[in-house]
Parts: sequence; C-alpha cells; structure tokens
Amino acid sequence: RDWSSDVCSSDLLDGNWTYVNERLAKQYSIPNIYGSQFRRVELPAELDARRGLLGKGALMTITSAAARTSPVTRGKWFLQTFLGVSPPDPPPNVPAIKEDTTDTTGNKKILTMRETMEIHHKNPTCATCHAIFEPMGIALENFDATGTWRTLDGAAPVDASGTLVDGTKVNGVADLRNYVKRRSGQFVRVVTDRLMIYALGRGTEYQDMPTIRGIVKKTEASKFQFSSLILEVVKSEPFQMNVKTATGKEQRASR
Repeated sequence: RDWSSDVCSSDLLDGNWTYVNERLAKQYSIPNIYGSQFRRVELPAELDARRGLLGKGALMTITSAAARTSPVTRGKWFLQTFLGVSPPDPPPNVPAIKEDTTDTTGNKKILTMRETMEIHHKNPTCATCHAIFEPMGIALENFDATGTWRTLDGAAPVDASGTLVDGTKVNGVADLRNYVKRRSGQFVRVVTDRLMIYALGRGTEYQDMPTIRGIVKKTEASKFQFSSLILEVVKSEPFQMNVKTATGKEQRASR
C-alpha cells in the first residue's frame, strides 16, 4: 500500500495510528501484538499521548541524554522540527547543569529534572535564553529517557506545565501538539522545506521560499497530502532545473 497517497501532513501531528512490533507494543502498552514484524495499529483514546511524531519513543530517546531526559534538547528539537525556528546558540562559558544537591541535613537529594533546570535558571542569562524553548521540552517530561510514559520523576509527580514565550500555557504533550496544530500552515511549510532539501540534495535558500510557499498553497485543497506535496516538489522549477555539479574526479573521468 502506498502510504503517501492518503496520509496528510496533519497526520504527523495527530495521526491516531502507529506502527509497532511486539517489543515496541509492550513499551507503548498496546496489547495482543506478537512477533518482530511491524504492523499498523489504531491508537485507543487512552493512548492519546502516542498520537503523531511527538508520541514516538524513538524521537523521545534521541532527544534525551544517556540516562535522563533533556528538556533543553527536546525543546530545541521541537522548535526546529515543527516550527522551523532555530534558537540562538548558547553563550560561551555556560555553567554545566548540576544534577545533584544536598538537603539541610547533608543527605543527598535526588532532584527532578524540573528542579534541576530551576537551579540552572539562577543565572539570568540562562533563564532568558531557556524561556524560548525549555517549556516545550518540559511539556514532554512524561516521556522518560527511553520514551516510556511515566507519571513520576523519581518519587515526585511529573509536572509538565509551563508557559511558552508567547504566553501560551501548556501542560503535557497534548497541549504542545495542539499548539502546533493551530500553526498548521507554518508546520506544512517546514515539511515542504524538508522535502525540497531532500529532493534537491542541498539546503534551501531565500530564493526558494516563494516556491515553497506556492507548493503549500497548491496542496491546500488536498489537505496537504504527501502525494500532492511530493508531486508539486517534482514539478517545481528548482527540482526540474537542478543540475548536480561534477566533482573533480568525475570531470577527469569524462575527458
């Protein structure tokens, strides 16, 4: 089956299905899946958090540190992947995040990730920059470092609430997903830009932006189906006129 024929860009955000084998199904708490073969399954209401890309364990894993979550990495990834915005690079000599502390009795206290980040924010420079993307990463804190759903961070309940830089309040992955859905036009432009980069074999420049916006406009009637997006990319002038520059080795071989 050609999945691109009936899949829309919005399915990347809130598609109520996924592909799992037995091992992944256990991680997602999906029953009655056996064997190593991946198959498509519909997600019931109780697995709403697994809808779309934001619910996928692999993506939560690669945006985590080795043994803990990373709201900073996840927030930056979210901005770049879903909204096409790159936050500023950190200033030099940023202090390392302290993960351990002691209580008033001298005993070692295990901090939640949220508490760890709040200590980091005592540096005003860090707090200002982190406000741009960190609340988006905090909203994904119900996923642990391997993408497994959790309600506790150690012994403390997970607090996935926060306020985005534009004042929008979010509390968990569903709110973050809805935030992008309200900006679906921006998300589709990002998807189209990525398809164009893949098709051209190069990064896109400002000269390509009118073409990308035109593709988004042309595919609106089809609800931005992937088949329509791909067809318009192939029909576009940058793709039709794209010429690969021969390497020195290829030039010598042609002589």
